[in-house]
Amino acid sequence: MRIRKRYPLYLIMFLWPLISMGQTQNSARYQLYGGFGYFSNSFNGVPGKQASQLGWDSAIAARIWRNVRFKFDVSGESGQNDGASQKAMFFLAGFEDGLTVGRERFFAHALFGDVGITRYWGPKALPGGTASFAYLLGGGVDTPISRHFAIRVEGDLQHTNLYLVKSAARGVPYRSPGLPRYMGRFSTGLVWTPRLGKATGAVSGVDIGKKESPESDLVFEGRSSFGHYHILAGTWWSYLHAGGVEYDRNIWGRLAKARWDYTMEILPIAILRQPSKTDTWGDPFSKSNLINPGVGISPFGFRLLWRDETRFQPYYIVKFGVIGFTHKTLSPYAAYENISFQQAVGVQYHVAGHWDFRTGVEDFHISNGFVVPNDPGIDEMMYDGGLVYHLGGKRPRS
Repeated sequence: MRIRKRYPLYLIMFLWPLISMGQTQNSARYQLYGGFGYFSNSFNGVPGKQASQLGWDSAIAARIWRNVRFKFDVSGESGQNDGASQKAMFFLAGFEDGLTVGRERFFAHALFGDVGITRYWGPKALPGGTASFAYLLGGGVDTPISRHFAIRVEGDLQHTNLYLVKSAARGVPYRSPGLPRYMGRFSTGLVWTPRLGKATGAVSGVDIGKKESPESDLVFEGRSSFGHYHILAGTWWSYLHAGGVEYDRNIWGRLAKARWDYTMEILPIAILRQPSKTDTWGDPFSKSNLINPGVGISPFGFRLLWRDETRFQPYYIVKFGVIGFTHKTLSPYAAYENISFQQAVGVQYHVAGHWDFRTGVEDFHISNGFVVPNDPGIDEMMYDGGLVYHLGGKRPRS
């Protein structure tokens, strides 16, 4: 599948909250899920050697607006096929939307992330890549059995882009005809919520009434690289400069004595200064640089804000999203589109009225998640600053 064919998937993920207006709302803020999984094929299941696998699935989902939930899913599968043992784990995040009809709650989700697998998973135990971009499209139904528990039945389409390598030492990838990219995933288990709230809205006919405006902020921010380190990536000769807008909204109450906000971000300005000539994994062949402009969006994230009614407010932020550039990122053998993962710590300082100023440091990870066989990846060490405008809720005391 060509990369551009993934545009509809990204469009669904980013616009999904807009299509849930007016639907039925379930009042449970959190959901925890655990169950057994069935996978329709193994990763080395070429034609004539297909074999199903068993595994497990777990997920946590938190409501962010109406019926839309942010969902983090971790699953695993293991088994033997064609002379090879394989163990894989998926780490996926995305949106879930649902509709309650009678006692049942029907839901659909779009999740994306990464899969990790043991090295010698190929046919006849040939070595292969140990990570790949992955996404999951599907849904299911929850049937309540008590105030806190429901039975879930779920079916999904799962996609990965794993490849074989010429040797475990060199790791040079190559395509092998017949390796499965798509497979079905089915799971069933128990869903736990703090309580199964009554359905409200269009189906139940119950008016939920008006609520006070939640605490929310709009942040006009900028950031720039000052160094690199190797944790989740393999190159460090490129520098990122970016600016955009972040939106924070308190929908989850408090956690660890901090205000726990949903966070999303749009980066209309992203400029990557990278070597103009590199090898497969981003190692430079010259001292000249290429200016690579792009844009980014992070629809999934959260912020913990401590001492939110005082002048000095420490914070911790995590964001997940995608970032794309006009040239292939970090290497001419890599991809235009990339996954982004950010972690930031800092302090927000109340200036006056509705306005705060914040400053901090962060790790900005960029990689294509093996959408293509080559994924140099980079971990940018960055400083950031921004002006914070309070849209609603309490403002810090001066």
